Amino acid sequence: MSEAVERESMEFDLVIVGGGPAGLAAAIRAKQLANEAGDELEVVVLEKGGEIGAHILSGLVLDPKALDELIPDWRTRDNKPIYTEVTKDKYKLLGPNGSMGMPTFGFPPFMHNHGCFIGSLANVCRWLGEEAENLGINVFPGFAASEIVYGDGGEVKGVIAGVMGLAADGSKKSEFEPGMELLGKYVLFAEGARGSLTKQLKVKYDLEADSDPQKYGIGLKEVWSVPADHPNFEAGYVQHTFGWPVKDKDGNGGGFLYHFSEGGENYVSVGYVVHLNYKNPWLSPYQEFQRYKHHDEIRKFLEGGKRVAYGARAITSGGVQSVPKLAFPGGALIGCSAGFVNLPRIKGTHNAMKTGMLAAEAAVAAIKDGRQSDTLGAYEEAYENSWVKTDLGRVRNVKPLMSRFGTMVGAVLGMPDMWLRYLFGFGYLPTLKHKKPDYAYLKPAKDCAKIEYPKPDGKLSFDKLTNVSFTNTNHAEDQPVHLIVKDTELQLKSEHDVFAGPSERYCPAGVYEWVEEDGKEPRFQINSQNCIHCKTCDIKDPNQNINWVTPEGGGGPAYPNM
Repeated sequence: MSEAVERESMEFDLVIVGGGPAGLAAAIRAKQLANEAGDELEVVVLEKGGEIGAHILSGLVLDPKALDELIPDWRTRDNKPIYTEVTKDKYKLLGPNGSMGMPTFGFPPFMHNHGCFIGSLANVCRWLGEEAENLGINVFPGFAASEIVYGDGGEVKGVIAGVMGLAADGSKKSEFEPGMELLGKYVLFAEGARGSLTKQLKVKYDLEADSDPQKYGIGLKEVWSVPADHPNFEAGYVQHTFGWPVKDKDGNGGGFLYHFSEGGENYVSVGYVVHLNYKNPWLSPYQEFQRYKHHDEIRKFLEGGKRVAYGARAITSGGVQSVPKLAFPGGALIGCSAGFVNLPRIKGTHNAMKTGMLAAEAAVAAIKDGRQSDTLGAYEEAYENSWVKTDLGRVRNVKPLMSRFGTMVGAVLGMPDMWLRYLFGFGYLPTLKHKKPDYAYLKPAKDCAKIEYPKPDGKLSFDKLTNVSFTNTNHAEDQPVHLIVKDTELQLKSEHDVFAGPSERYCPAGVYEWVEEDGKEPRFQINSQNCIHCKTCDIKDPNQNINWVTPEGGGGPAYPNM
């Protein structure tokens, strides 16, 4: 809790924490409804990144369903948020020395990508941010929400945001700013996967009492610029891969490769997702991604081009079983704060936007009825009857099957269940459970084979710190460390001694190091300046001993086009 300090407050009808697709869609929908009714509605969106889009990362193949509902004329605008429509859609099984195409005609229709668009989610969010501002919505970038404000009855009243000028030791520097209380009749939390305030809300209101543990992956991505005459570039090409390089005995993963054109330039987005329930502590998601690009089915699209961006982000993947209770007194969870990613489709933006819109509709109706800070049961009811629930319900058993049997076998076993649920609304399997959280899968290092990774060649593969420079990450150096180790002794005796220091490998930005000096115990060093806010440490630490909290607003990555 923050100390008692004097701070100003501002009151709004709706406070939205997070300027991603869910938060911006919620803000826009709320303002649209108010304008249609001729009502005044004060809405504010708080974004911890230095600008809208700075912290946004996705593949991205966008299902435009929610965008079509929110802004029906977006396709006819001169300045569109996304341009390249999918023209070719392939799935491949990779082995170390070859590949095999998968028969996509056997996939349910919703698994095909035709009708979707390829581009940059960061740029889509920038476009939505402009749309929000044009509607008169207050958009505050660089304004990190660091604490929840509760009312006397335990309801959420708002957040404290914009605290600046604390030194690393917690003392106040000359430029100290205590932040402001942003108070709302309702507060919507759109922090994305593993949000720092969302974690607190889940505990306070026991929101996960009736849901399975949330599941996560880490998605790593690079954007490559390729010349106009590149022999293997085809705008609209989508390729998803399974199999190599992650081995099922160590964990599960899969890759993606998307071709798009924007601003007269041709780009290839290439990435790899490793499910964070992997078992082998020697596994490095970053190194698996670098190795992945050397496969013939990937390298041919990148050679002759140049890497222009890199980033990584945790992704929710638990599906419908892991969606928590969405509403609580005074607020609600929207987007990936609750976890609406459809894992087999590798898509979540459409669901994130739609849940933001549903929550906004419920909140605006409650405000108009004179209700304030009660529980938005209408939002939860709307979700239960929405196409979001249908979208997730059809694929409910794929992730549990992958966890039990590996990526390929799980996908094969899940296919008939998806078909039956698509055609008839029921499957051949009951709803399978996620048995335990991702960190609990990690095995002691002595029980696992050490994985040796090839050195980067500097052409297709790169060392971690060189790639981090492409994230434009920066934090004010003299501020409290936002990666809090609760028990340093436990970190040494367990994370280091038992699990061989997996933090050095699961972090995609070189934040964690075990420094060994002659005659001294290993020392856990945290290079917080490198942190790209992926939240993987908060999820995968085997003892849940690392707590990620928000640093000063404006810090972290500044993704240009992710």
